Amino acid sequence: MILKRLTLLAASLALMAAPALAADLGGKVLKVGSDTTYPPLETVDEATGEIVGFDVDLVNAICERINCKAEFITTAWDGIFAALAQGEFDMVASGVSITDERDKTMDFTDPYLIVSQAIMMRVDDVGLTIDDYRQGRVLGAQTATTNAQLAEELVGRDNMALYDTFGAAILALQNGDIDGVIIDGTSAAAYEQQFAGELTIGIEGLQADPLGLVFQEGDEIVDAFNEGLAAIRADGTHDELVAKYWGSDS
Repeated sequence: MILKRLTLLAASLALMAAPALAADLGGKVLKVGSDTTYPPLETVDEATGEIVGFDVDLVNAICERINCKAEFITTAWDGIFAALAQGEFDMVASGVSITDERDKTMDFTDPYLIVSQAIMMRVDDVGLTIDDYRQGRVLGAQTATTNAQLAEELVGRDNMALYDTFGAAILALQNGDIDGVIIDGTSAAAYEQQFAGELTIGIEGLQADPLGLVFQEGDEIVDAFNEGLAAIRADGTHDELVAKYWGSDS
C-alpha cells in the first residue's frame, strides 16, 4: 500500500495520554506561507481555488486545539524563508525538512512526518539505477531543497536539472527532457497515482527527512504548536489525516 512508502514518526515519538492544553492563542490569525505546488501536502484545488492538503489539515487541526486560525498564502519556494524572516508570514507549512543548517536561522516544531526520498521515472525506464544517472542520465529536482542536495551528492551537479517547482520537474520527466525526479516519498506516491501507467516510483528508501512547521527564530508560538501537535497525535487525529491522504497500511 501507499502508506508503506512513508516512513512515519518512529515509535520513540509516540505520546502518552494527552495532557490538558495550556496553550491558547486567543483566536490569533496566523499567516502561513506555503509553496502550494506539492501534492498531497499542499496544492490549489482547481475547482474551488482553495489551498488544500495534508499540511493545511494538520495546521487547522492544531489551531483547533490552541485557539488560532490559519490563513494560507501561496508563495514560491525560492525566497519563502526570507519572507518568513522579514515578517511576511507568521509561519511556513510547506513540507519543510528539518536540517541543521536551517535550524541555525529559524525554529521548527517537533517532526510531524518523517519521509524517505525516492526517484520517480517513466514506467518504461523502470530498472534504472543510481549508476545510470551518474553515467549520463539526467535527474531533476526542485531548486534549494534537500532533494536537490541529495541529488547532487548521488549523481553530481553535471547530471542534474533544477526546476522552480516539482510540477515543472514532473512535466519535464513526462516530456523526456530528464530521466528521473528525486522527490519525497509522500508526494511521489501522489504523482504515481495521478500519472498511473506513465510515471512510477523506480527507486525508493533513500535519505529520510523529518518534516516540521517553521517559525521565526525565537518565536514562542512554536511551543504552542508543539503542544497542539502532541494533542492531535494523542487523540488519533494525526493518524486519521495520514490515512486520509495515504490510505491504510493494511
